[in-house]
Amino acid sequence: MKRIDYAAIELLVMDVDGVLTDGRIIIGPGGEDAKAFHVRDGAGMKYWKRAGRKLAIISGRPSQAVVHRARELDVDAVKLQATDKLPAFLEVLAELNTRPDRTAVVGDDLPDLPLMQRCGFPVAVADAAAEVREAAAYVTKAAGGNGAVREVVELILRQAGAWSDIMARYARPDTEQVK
Repeated sequence: MKRIDYAAIELLVMDVDGVLTDGRIIIGPGGEDAKAFHVRDGAGMKYWKRAGRKLAIISGRPSQAVVHRARELDVDAVKLQATDKLPAFLEVLAELNTRPDRTAVVGDDLPDLPLMQRCGFPVAVADAAAEVREAAAYVTKAAGGNGAVREVVELILRQAGAWSDIMARYARPDTEQVK
């Protein structure tokens, strides 16, 4: 297994269905989709941006819910309806002026494999397809849609030595003991 340079990872690329969601697709009577996103994944994405890093979403499906959530979380690049994800990945790299070896990809199923095989840190969610878990340098403890992205963000930022800067915003000095 290759050594991961966590400090060099500047872009986090995520699939949606099965990574940012639990994989279920809910379609309303008018054909619109509804998705449930985990709040800790969103918080993790905000921490990632605070650390000065970039976010991208690449999904094979169209989704107004994803567009809305990506806007809320200041995602740098969103590629939807990417039936072949590799060209979308290469577009994102060019748009964000980032190299594949400086990228982490979080996936759950076979369409994510080409991206995972070309990035610096391939990650599979806990409930990913067997082939995706085998291709990963790291498999999350959390299932897709259940905080897996937050887990990845925290892992990378901790290993890169950047988590203490995130924590400084929330940790209070231990100046007085509570009785």
